[in-house]
Amino acid sequence: MSSAFDTTLNNLGINRTTNSAPTASKGSTSLGQADFLKLMTAQLKNQDPFSPVDNTQMVAQMAQFSSLAGITDMNTTLKAISDKLSGTSASDALAYVGRTVLTEGKVAYGRTSGGIAGAVELDGAATDVTVTIENANGQVLTTQQLGAQPKGTVNYDWDGKTDGGADAGPGPFKVTVTAANAGTSVGSRGLVWSPVAAVSMPASGSPVLTLPGLGQVPISAVRQIG
Repeated sequence: MSSAFDTTLNNLGINRTTNSAPTASKGSTSLGQADFLKLMTAQLKNQDPFSPVDNTQMVAQMAQFSSLAGITDMNTTLKAISDKLSGTSASDALAYVGRTVLTEGKVAYGRTSGGIAGAVELDGAATDVTVTIENANGQVLTTQQLGAQPKGTVNYDWDGKTDGGADAGPGPFKVTVTAANAGTSVGSRGLVWSPVAAVSMPASGSPVLTLPGLGQVPISAVRQIG
């Protein structure tokens, strides 16, 4: 059964939104800016002429209305700014094509000059950080000992020579990273550089980059652009 408050609102032409599902036990209610104005107007029309609304109360109500309008406009503006900052336009995304990006991955292709560059993300300080590079057949080509490193990102650069001094070729190479602090494992991720082959723009969400050896990678996963 509707409450007296609901009845009053209905008489004024204001309908509170309710959940129409038959199984719902409780509906949501909301009064917007237009509803607030209707209530205030109705109050003025139906006031007792021998006891009109006090000027102080009227000013307070107008201040509330002004505050509500300001907050509504501010929320709309902030939402628009947020969408702009978090969004990426088609032209921005297409600018990635032909560039190289640093992102999480385990496959890397050799540079024209030979070897690869990459990085390791550490969740904490480590006394031992190791990068192992293998060929496509799983044969270990080299092991890079980066030593003790603080929490954060540490870069490395491999010249493309195996531990035996031979030329490792253009790849692809499999890159594995491990980190430990005095024998205790430390969370880590390997980052590799990869050229952007294509960009796709889904109907919703962030643009997606196509990276050789890594597949589809969201643009939000890019750490750095080369």
